[in-house]
Amino acid sequence: METTLDITLIWVVIIAVGIIAYVLMDGFDLGVGILFPFAPGETSRDVMMNSVAPVWDGNETWLILGGAGLLAAFPLVYSVFLPALYIGVFLMLAGLIFRGVAFEFRFKANTSKGLWNVAFAAGSAVAAFAQGAVVGAYIQGFEMEGLSFAGGPLDWLTPFTVLTGIGLLAGYALLGATWLIVKTDGETQAFAYRVVPGLLALVLVVFAVVSLITPFIDPKVMERWMGTWQYLWVLPALALLSAWILIRAVRRRDEGIPFVATIALFITTYLGLLVSKWPYVVPPDHTFWDAASSPDAQLFILVGALFVIPIILGYTAWTYWVFRGKVTPETGYH
Repeated sequence: METTLDITLIWVVIIAVGIIAYVLMDGFDLGVGILFPFAPGETSRDVMMNSVAPVWDGNETWLILGGAGLLAAFPLVYSVFLPALYIGVFLMLAGLIFRGVAFEFRFKANTSKGLWNVAFAAGSAVAAFAQGAVVGAYIQGFEMEGLSFAGGPLDWLTPFTVLTGIGLLAGYALLGATWLIVKTDGETQAFAYRVVPGLLALVLVVFAVVSLITPFIDPKVMERWMGTWQYLWVLPALALLSAWILIRAVRRRDEGIPFVATIALFITTYLGLLVSKWPYVVPPDHTFWDAASSPDAQLFILVGALFVIPIILGYTAWTYWVFRGKVTPETGYH
């Protein structure tokens, strides 16, 4: 039993890290796409797209790792989440595919570049909104009968999930803007500096509203934050500190600090969500251990993961190191 507990916890950590790695790394290139229609000109759009060209497809590797690991290690999650979130997940994948196609075709287009601009921005926005709505659906919970989903196909789409979808849309745009501050200069960087304060304000408003509503949706969250785990208030305090550091860095025209502060804002918010729902992975009351596959199956796939994860980390680190310079309209990277 002790061995099973340890393996399950290891898989919880692997999947949790994979999810936040995907959110941060694919989040900024989705954010660049969301900002695409508001760029100051076509030259800036070229720079924006070139800033993510070397890394965007590798970033999505973390989504595959998290999804495959979840299927193998926690099959109950799939058997409940897919029927409950089928449309939302389909929209997310369709958006990712659509933006990937637009990404490739825009580089080769001449007369149709405007069409691919719209496709790239729309795919990015749809994927980001769908991801936020799926997170909101997880927070609000599912209608269950035993271990099966008993709700309807549109139960995931509510005013609350629309709010979380808008929040993640703004959050990814904020990540994208701070990424552009690091990777560009000139009018593109100036554009990124301009949009950060408004995006941060929208993110904080959504964060506050979701934080106020969630305890009333799930009594366990209310009890945890207001009772036994009051020290968890350090997480929203750290999130607000990250926001203050971010806006201060933007006013001072720092380049690296805004992106780091935005990452910190995402991580503290993510940790707040995890501790709010822990250890329940399938609402309302099924834990990770209830959802886990057999110990032998978890151990088998863990051995494979221990080979794959260092490779993913290695080529991800190498890519970001090689393309660590700024992007210019004339030369691309320098």
